[in-house]
Amino acid sequence: MTGAGGTSETYDLAIDPTRSTLDTAVRVAKLAEAARIDALFTADLLSFGAQGPIGSQEPLVFVSALSQVTSRIGLIATVSTTFHHPYNLARLFGTLDHVSNGRAAWNLVTSSIGEENFGPGDLPSPEDRYARAEESLEVVNALWDSWETGALTAGADGKAVLDRDRVRPIDHSGRFFTVAGPLNIPPLPQRRPVQFQAGQSAAGTALGARYAEVVFTSLPTLDIAVDFTRKIRGQAARWGRPDGLPLIFSSLHATYGATEEEARRLVRERREAIDFERGRAQVADMLGGGVDLSEIPLDEKLPESLLPDVTSVNRRRGRVEIFAGYARRGDTLRELIVAAQDTGHWAVAGTPGQLADAVEERFRAGVLDVITLSGLADPIQHDFVVNGLLHELRKRKIVAADYAGTTLRENLGLELPARHRPVAVTEV
Repeated sequence: MTGAGGTSETYDLAIDPTRSTLDTAVRVAKLAEAARIDALFTADLLSFGAQGPIGSQEPLVFVSALSQVTSRIGLIATVSTTFHHPYNLARLFGTLDHVSNGRAAWNLVTSSIGEENFGPGDLPSPEDRYARAEESLEVVNALWDSWETGALTAGADGKAVLDRDRVRPIDHSGRFFTVAGPLNIPPLPQRRPVQFQAGQSAAGTALGARYAEVVFTSLPTLDIAVDFTRKIRGQAARWGRPDGLPLIFSSLHATYGATEEEARRLVRERREAIDFERGRAQVADMLGGGVDLSEIPLDEKLPESLLPDVTSVNRRRGRVEIFAGYARRGDTLRELIVAAQDTGHWAVAGTPGQLADAVEERFRAGVLDVITLSGLADPIQHDFVVNGLLHELRKRKIVAADYAGTTLRENLGLELPARHRPVAVTEV
């Protein structure tokens, strides 16, 4: 979402006292809603310089503001369980669901950076981060469900009637949290905001399989997408979850051209502009950050001795697995640097029709349910997205032509999960 990801225009707005840093985002939100795009998605990295030259604006405040200039489009905010308490998370996302009339979604992350701002101490291990995330979800879901059906109803005079006996404490006591409950805001329009989750390491996949309704992942190739989808939905089925859950959400890094030749030229120009010396650090980061590539010739392969044991890496293990896999298949350092420009995400170049072909291939294979679209603030890119790609996908009955309902849950075709019942939290 433009404005939340540290774009240069956001910073230009920040030095103009007559304008809000939301100005561009408001325009994009209205364009997206007019195009019947289902939701606005905001990422968040909690360190200076991690998103653009400075960073990003706080996602929940950001999308809450956008809720007041839109009426149908969903609002997905990325927030970390590593640095937030579940009682606050339940209240924050519950309030977002109220102020947006049922359009809230939480993209849960466990954070790979930012610990320097939430000290003391180092970043917890992935095992501890995901254990905390799991307990956080148990608490948050219990709080959202602490208001039973009929707890707040309309009386004969049309005013609210509260049945206190239907608002129950949760009395949670676990490894990380002790929370009595119940939640001190009214029952939510969606009862629960839609649950997104980002992460594809073994621990991240296990969490998503059990709790997520939509998983956001880096799936650069069809083979990787097929393997990931098979694994996570197999695990989800073992938890007794319905077929087709969780939905698979991929970031589409699209290069559009009016012709195939134009798209190829744009890709070639982007590659010619790469700073390959800086790219060494990018690849090292994709491999977990503890790798020295300064002496490796660009057109040579990485020796096996440089590739990390993924279990020794404390950050973004799923991304490490992808780039270590590229190295093991024989990609040179130069090729790895080129791949790192898309940070392990799915990159496609071509005409809108060719991009639609790529989307359709994954959709028909059952490994794609949600994609990102970007660039709506640019008139040319907007035309490619709305009148090109979206138009083609709607012709093929892959994307709906209009909103199905008033809530994000309705528009994504997601049923409400069963009400929370306390379960044993997984030990990792």
